[in-house]
Amino acid sequence: MLFNSYTFLLLFLPVVLAGFLVLRRLPGRAWVWWLAVASLFYYGSWNPDPREPWSPLWLFLILASCAVNFLLGRGISGKGAGSRPMLVIGVVVNLAVLAWFKYAGLFDKTWLALTGGDAGLPDVILPLGISFFTFQQIAYLVDASRGETAEYRFGDYLLFVTFFPQLIAGPIVHHKEVMPQFNSGRGIGWARHFPVGFAILLVGLFKKIAVADPCAQIANPLFELAASGDRPLTMVEAWTAAVAYAMQIYFDFSGYSDMAIGAARMFGIRLPVNFASPYKAASIADFWRRWHITLSRFLRDYLYIPLGGNRHGVVRRYGNLLLTMVLGGLWHGAGWTFLLWGFLHGICLCVNHGWSHLRARMSWRALPKGLGQTLTFLAVLVAWVPFRAGNFELRAEGSTGDALAATKAILGSMFGAEGLSGLPDKASRVIASRDPLLVIIPLLACFLLPSTQEIFRRYRPCHERLPRAGRRWWHWRPSPFFTVATLVLLLVVGLNFDKVSEFIYFQF
Repeated sequence: MLFNSYTFLLLFLPVVLAGFLVLRRLPGRAWVWWLAVASLFYYGSWNPDPREPWSPLWLFLILASCAVNFLLGRGISGKGAGSRPMLVIGVVVNLAVLAWFKYAGLFDKTWLALTGGDAGLPDVILPLGISFFTFQQIAYLVDASRGETAEYRFGDYLLFVTFFPQLIAGPIVHHKEVMPQFNSGRGIGWARHFPVGFAILLVGLFKKIAVADPCAQIANPLFELAASGDRPLTMVEAWTAAVAYAMQIYFDFSGYSDMAIGAARMFGIRLPVNFASPYKAASIADFWRRWHITLSRFLRDYLYIPLGGNRHGVVRRYGNLLLTMVLGGLWHGAGWTFLLWGFLHGICLCVNHGWSHLRARMSWRALPKGLGQTLTFLAVLVAWVPFRAGNFELRAEGSTGDALAATKAILGSMFGAEGLSGLPDKASRVIASRDPLLVIIPLLACFLLPSTQEIFRRYRPCHERLPRAGRRWWHWRPSPFFTVATLVLLLVVGLNFDKVSEFIYFQF
């Protein structure tokens, strides 16, 4: 049940919202269980086998995960150093479950490539959102061992993990960000929250349907051509493929992040911001403060700092950075191209920190902002190539070898390995059939337009309190202009619902 589907928007969301509004006005906490049960229904409605619209296996998995981690958190909380054995058990169990479902296939393929024999592992289906709710619960256990959790009710904990707007693709929510909101007063102020949430949801739908999906129609044929090995891509094709995918993943992930925040806000819940105009970043470190913000926070607080951070010298610091990003790449997908993506970002971060240290020591001026943004975008653009070559769509059609071959072919063509020759006929038809503005306009929008959080700043769209800013014409507010703009977005979204597609982060 995708956010950009009629079933979600016209059936599931209205029913859940109506039930919530009724129960929220009654004594007790029935509304918490209503949202938790609805979220479990939402999760259980997904099944990779279209012949079985409902599968109890996935519900059992997430319920068991929540119950075990809740009990572990209760056992760990308040025991100080004595909680360490139980914490280790909890983290190992969570990672073992994630590793089995996510990386068994990679191990099987690697074993086959190295030995030519079958490792004998069964085919394993990746459960929906397991990467997100696993990290979310590991963070909870670690915080419990530090004495930073409260005596939460199981209903609150279950909703914290399963709340449907953030369940399948993040953000990776911290318990301190949402648990206190579950204990707020019963008056939701629906007339205040709903218009803001609906408008943010609509902006996210527009990004996904009207921008990300058309860019995918440009990127997919070119990446598939490179993976097939039928012929090499020219330089123009390779750069077109890379930029189109950069726009696709930007607006796909940005759109989903907006939808998650908007849907949650309809229930009076503010989720943390997870996306803040990352292509405007003037350095790779700044990029990771803007892209998948909650994942960056998790990797920093629960991996990089426990590894030692920057406390044990320069060599150890860079080693920790590189290891953190490689593991972050592996979290994104079970493939060697994801490891390569993480490694490239790790190298870029090491260079970034090395340059900052050298500049401070030599009293050099910082690079001009425009130059820094350009260099950062180019580095991110190059790294997107192995990421796209290894994503689930391509792996479904080819092997890991195809993904690596596609990465090598596209990067080689981007930097002139195939020369500067013109477009062959087949590629000409692929590119000429798509309007170049479908890539150029989104590219300009990334650098020139404000983020969704900035547009809705005056209504505090997310959990964080954004910096104050003067009145701008593009600040969303009830007015004729924004009424017309909202209706236009609604019309565009409604006319394109026959082209529903999954989100890139949908099954991670």
